[in-house]
Amino acid sequence: MRLGRHSFHSFLALALCSAVWAQPPAGRGGPPPPPRSGAPIDITGYWVSVVSEDWRFRMFTPPKGDFAGVPLNAEGTKLGQAWDPAKDEAAGQQCKSYGMPSIMRIAGRFHITWDNDTTLKIETDAGTQTRLLHFGATPLAGLAPSLQGFSAASWIRTAARSRGGEGQPPAGAPAGGSLQVVTTSLLPGYLRKNGAPYSDKTSVTEYFDLVREPDGDDWMIVKTLVNDPAYLTRTFVTSTNLKRQRDSAGWDPSPCSAR
Repeated sequence: MRLGRHSFHSFLALALCSAVWAQPPAGRGGPPPPPRSGAPIDITGYWVSVVSEDWRFRMFTPPKGDFAGVPLNAEGTKLGQAWDPAKDEAAGQQCKSYGMPSIMRIAGRFHITWDNDTTLKIETDAGTQTRLLHFGATPLAGLAPSLQGFSAASWIRTAARSRGGEGQPPAGAPAGGSLQVVTTSLLPGYLRKNGAPYSDKTSVTEYFDLVREPDGDDWMIVKTLVNDPAYLTRTFVTSTNLKRQRDSAGWDPSPCSAR
């Protein structure tokens, strides 16, 4: 792998600090182009997880009670200690660890496409989940909570610049923008497969950043910030690395597993 974890974090901090909120430039005297044609970056295609950290939490189901790194409060810890996968299976809730706050951390493959001019779709082979990212939309009043919730998306346009530091070459630069996604209206679920809980009060903010290496490889860094006033003492932050594939090789949809 060409990009180290610390290099990714250095790049992301620089990119976010320089972010400027703006719509894609409008044609003279006309409205701005729709989100699809005005996208500052192209994140469509097939992506695969590159697990360079948290191996024991992402590649295996951690032992019951092993919540290292998750800032659970006393109530969250108590609920997590009561995790019972057999009960989840009996209740038909095998997908509680495949909800939006944790789905991008699950090792697997992701297929990203435009569902229409204002909606990006993310499909996962792990758990066979589908996320819809809505540009220019807000949740409808009375919207029922769901596993993937309601995701409001917007482009953040940035001036292209080098990541800098730690020996990273100028070619490894952000591609002119980022995608921000804010998700609410969530059903309760697990931040990790061993029952580390999040509540229906959870909100999640994500930043999708694209980096092209000198050899032409595309990497995407997904920074995820989970806020839950019910079970977390502070924001739970993760940074996930994905690599773009040339095709659908390895794509293998599989059902949710509670264990």
